[in-house]
Amino acid sequence: MSTWANLGLQDSASPLMEQLIFFHDHALLILVMITVLVGYLMFMLFFNKYINRFLLHGQLIEMIWTILPAIILLFIALPSLRLLYLLDEINEPSVTLKSIGHQWYWSYEYSDFNNVEFDSYMIPTNELENDGFRLLDVDNRIVLPMNSQIRILVTAADVIHSWTIPALGVKVDGTPGRLNQTNFFMNRPGLFYGQCSEICGANHSFMPIVIESVPVNYFIKWISKNVN
Repeated sequence: MSTWANLGLQDSASPLMEQLIFFHDHALLILVMITVLVGYLMFMLFFNKYINRFLLHGQLIEMIWTILPAIILLFIALPSLRLLYLLDEINEPSVTLKSIGHQWYWSYEYSDFNNVEFDSYMIPTNELENDGFRLLDVDNRIVLPMNSQIRILVTAADVIHSWTIPALGVKVDGTPGRLNQTNFFMNRPGLFYGQCSEICGANHSFMPIVIESVPVNYFIKWISKNVN
């Protein structure tokens, strides 16, 4: 989760988020280089005293400043397309989780197991434990196995919601009457926090998401205990 004075991205907990961070740094480096170059040229133009009374055209420089930006855009577009296809690819998921957005809470169903479903509400501030996080903790966490391919199906029962976990690089819109899917792979145990990132109404900021990433044997015990 984000912490105080955290200006950068959250630490990644999945290979996809690692790739998103790499692409962010790659694009930012290109932007910094362009900004420094253009700033330097403008500074030099303002303060030089060169005059050319007979300059009518500069075909060479026009070719350079047309072709160079096209090449720079390719250096951004190709990694971006690669990442777009990586985010969309779903490869033999081990567990399928269905998430349904309501005003203003989430419902979850473990489709691979009989009768494992529950609602997840934000814990009010006056009911929080001492180690709880205000506006982020929920009464029923999603428990999922680490080092396993997870598929999530997202929909909504009323208005458009968005299921978002920044540490995993996951953001899926939940649209009424439509089922969207994505996948993620958690490579470490821990608690990962997220929120609805669609403006779905007055209490939009009060429907957080908490994933508890656990080893596979703990997940099997949890499922065995919750199957009716």
